[in-house]
Amino acid sequence: MRVSDLIHCRNFPCTDINSRNYIIPDIDLKPDSIRLVMISEAAPNDPRDYYYANENPFYQTNTVQAFGFGGLSHTTFQELLNRGFYFTTAVKCGKIDYGIKAGTIKECSLLLEEELNLFPNVKVLMLMGDVAIKSINYIAKRLGEPRPVPAGSTYKIRSGEFFFRGARVFPSYMQVGPSFGIEKSKQQMIGEDIAKALKIIG
Repeated sequence: MRVSDLIHCRNFPCTDINSRNYIIPDIDLKPDSIRLVMISEAAPNDPRDYYYANENPFYQTNTVQAFGFGGLSHTTFQELLNRGFYFTTAVKCGKIDYGIKAGTIKECSLLLEEELNLFPNVKVLMLMGDVAIKSINYIAKRLGEPRPVPAGSTYKIRSGEFFFRGARVFPSYMQVGPSFGIEKSKQQMIGEDIAKALKIIG
């Protein structure tokens, strides 16, 4: 199965994103093998930085580093994929400004919902930042379910236990943002969240 063959935005209604940088993961995989889904904020404005680009893109290197903080040292991005980990974004286009409007997150959560429906055996959802958290909450609301992640700052709620459709949900921080390489406290907390997720997967 190739994800980009199945998930499509057809009319690009959002005005605060750059639709020229629209990216759906172009990766061929076995959907039953996916056990962990990590969702970051938005597609990069340079496609060469994306998770599945060639030549050690920014999203890859930062993510491998984050898993190193979580206890998987000396790993590679391909090894993460081989473990049944899948990486995507809540918003499929690049940002124009620093923030993303709520309407855009809600609109793009329709695509994320379709994407997550492809993977029946997911045990862990890692929500890397507020946009990913809001997107999952929009999906749950649309399904008539309680919001998986309660309101509040990530710092205060990240120690709680949350679930969505049988998967454990970890609200965490962006591992592909510019602050990741600078803020040591966030590196530590992301590492802690990943370590907990890895214990669940086994």
